[in-house]
Amino acid sequence: MGLYDSVAERLAFMRKLTPGELKKLGSARLSDVVLGEVGRARVRVAELEKRYPNSPPKELAQRLIDDKKNFASMVGGVSGVFGLVALPADLLFMTYLQLVLLTDVATLYKVNLKTERARGEMLDLFGYANGLGPLHRAGPKVLGKLAAMALEKGGLQTLGRAMPLVAAPITAYFNNQHIQMVGEQAVRFYEGFDKAHAKAKAQRQKASGG
Repeated sequence: MGLYDSVAERLAFMRKLTPGELKKLGSARLSDVVLGEVGRARVRVAELEKRYPNSPPKELAQRLIDDKKNFASMVGGVSGVFGLVALPADLLFMTYLQLVLLTDVATLYKVNLKTERARGEMLDLFGYANGLGPLHRAGPKVLGKLAAMALEKGGLQTLGRAMPLVAAPITAYFNNQHIQMVGEQAVRFYEGFDKAHAKAKAQRQKASGG
């Protein structure tokens, strides 16, 4: 059974929705969240590449997006306030899920997220995808504040979170669509990064006579 079909993987994500785990997420530093996911992202990507050895990165990236969309749909309509500036629980989880997806896609494209610059670029990508602008230098440092900013900028799409019993399917739909959009932006960004890297490598080889 592959990683993406495992019950353990899904349970690990869903445990993040418990009050205690959400409190931890809300106060976690963004860099720590990303660094904490790097190792797991490498495992997920390696498993995916093993299962689909002939698939190009763009196709593998869509599989990563689809995997996160499944989680996004599952949490649509989950709500609750756990001392996180009146932040709906599903929005905090969605923010976390986006960071996990971005980490996965960056890892797929061989980006070294151990470097501050690469993490900064990824956080800026998150900011632009959510209408917040660049986050690397002036943005929030912890996940809860980042989610709160996303809520403030979310407009009508956040209304479903105020009425979870009525609008859960609507919220699930928006969650799903938003994950797809963020994933597509990540692919466009890192596809360009990948091509630039390949071009620079070819130029170095040509200069060295290799």
